[in-house]
Amino acid sequence: MNYEDITVETVHDSIAVVTLNRPETLNAFNAAMDRELESAMTDFERDPTVRCVVVTGAGGRAFSAGGDIHEMTGLSPEEMDARSERRSRLTWHIANLTKPTIGAINGLAYGAAALLATALDIRIGCERTRFRFLAVKGMNSTWTLPLLIGIPAAKELLYTARVVEADDAFRLGLLNRVVLAGELRETAVSMARMIADNPPGSIRLIKRLLHEDIGRGWEEMLSSETNAKPPARDLKATEVFADFLDRKGKRKTK
Repeated sequence: MNYEDITVETVHDSIAVVTLNRPETLNAFNAAMDRELESAMTDFERDPTVRCVVVTGAGGRAFSAGGDIHEMTGLSPEEMDARSERRSRLTWHIANLTKPTIGAINGLAYGAAALLATALDIRIGCERTRFRFLAVKGMNSTWTLPLLIGIPAAKELLYTARVVEADDAFRLGLLNRVVLAGELRETAVSMARMIADNPPGSIRLIKRLLHEDIGRGWEEMLSSETNAKPPARDLKATEVFADFLDRKGKRKTK
């Protein structure tokens, strides 16, 4: 598919970098961008060479300002309902993508963009990163945000709709790391490479277990983990231990 509102590139052979590419609107989500994101995520699911997905925004100001207000003002109530349903399906798809996802949050992430960020597995920010959760204007993020920062903090951000600066987001656990803006993409890709170097079947299984275990008791979580088997092991256990011992021996000889 030819993309107009996003760009997709592959780096280091196994990492897909998706850029929300409407900088003139602060990368606001319109219907075309939604369709292109859905198509790209479907392609990543089917492509065995893609081991990790990085999502970022074009320009220096925004990851995304959220929904495109200019587009929404021309929609009928029925069209708005259809739009909301489409965006919900897209967010669910991204949240449950079998491939691990990293957000390089290069600027403001408001409304629908804050929701998208919380649906990603990992978030890395910079000094320009700002979140704003706008559930008070349209229900969202109530199912993602508490899992990241806990219910009390989530209630505060959702009730007040206040802007969350990068340092505060890191303190709350909304961001995994904060780096300088000039180092953001490199840091996200470097982490993606670390993930991509691990067995993809194990990564998929870990992600599935983490998601399925939400709300379960500890004993049930332990049982799920004990019974979990990757569909195809990338390395046999003996090979894993042999590699570890080999690396340990090399360190001793230095």
